[in-house]
Amino acid sequence: MGRTVPTYRNTLESIIASWSDYRRALPKEDREAFDRMVNRARMHASAATYAAFSDPVEGAFLSILLEQEKEIRRLKGEE
Repeated sequence: MGRTVPTYRNTLESIIASWSDYRRALPKEDREAFDRMVNRARMHASAATYAAFSDPVEGAFLSILLEQEKEIRRLKGEE
């Protein structure tokens, strides 16, 4: 018997797919930034799975924010 609950990774891909119209409407340079952003959400899929948020978008947003915070600190020379 198969899984009855989709994995977080599959759910995340569904969320990203649901944003495709938004992505398509962006200018090219913004689409590239958007793609980098969603890849940051993919980087922390394991942590989001472990946290088991009731709303999986919460895990995606936290993952993106975490990577942005790390980038800000790197650019400020705090790392």
